[in-house]
Amino acid sequence: MENFFLTLLVGLLIVVISMLYRVIKGPTVYDRLNGLGVVGTSTILILITIGFIDERVDMFVDIAIAYALLGFISLIVLAKFLSD
Repeated sequence: MENFFLTLLVGLLIVVISMLYRVIKGPTVYDRLNGLGVVGTSTILILITIGFIDERVDMFVDIAIAYALLGFISLIVLAKFLSD
């Protein structure tokens, strides 16, 4: 089962790296915001996967929830700032 989680972790890291390229080289601002959203969601999944590997899911879920709230609020603020 640990091999499954490690494979999932590697796949998620590949997604994060490819989306970071989209954030840096995105043709429009909306592509960059979309990339940031995907990076945030993938980071939450990475935290949960690390929790399963470390067998301390409860601690990592708390961290993931805090990260999700911070990421959501920051994306809303950036979208509001860029829409004006």
